[in-house]
Amino acid sequence: MLAYLSLGTNLGNREEYLQHARNLFHNPPICILTQFSEILNTAAMDFTDQPDFLNQVIQIETILQPLELLDFTQSIEKEIGRVKRFDKGPREIDIDILLYEGVDQMNSERLILPHHSIESRPFIGELLKEIS
Repeated sequence: MLAYLSLGTNLGNREEYLQHARNLFHNPPICILTQFSEILNTAAMDFTDQPDFLNQVIQIETILQPLELLDFTQSIEKEIGRVKRFDKGPREIDIDILLYEGVDQMNSERLILPHHSIESRPFIGELLKEIS
């Protein structure tokens, strides 16, 4: 199945964190990175007293179901060194599942699809259009 994910980072070596995440998503047979958007530098939106973010959207092919993919994305965040300081705060890497092929809507305790950032953060929608 195809899935679209957003990557964001605003701490440390941001370019390196994005590259590391992309490399970890190229992990046959679990998933294969098939496309990625340009990288955008954006100001923080919710909690604005923090460094700018680098953002990118990627497309992967995966054998994982949506909640399994969520677990996988969280393991990548952990491997890269994400520290959860506070909600909407600075982070080494943030990975959100935007869309998952064949799932028009999902509303579980752990995962909501499509992800709200497609609408609430216009640059995510634009990056998604670039590769979909």
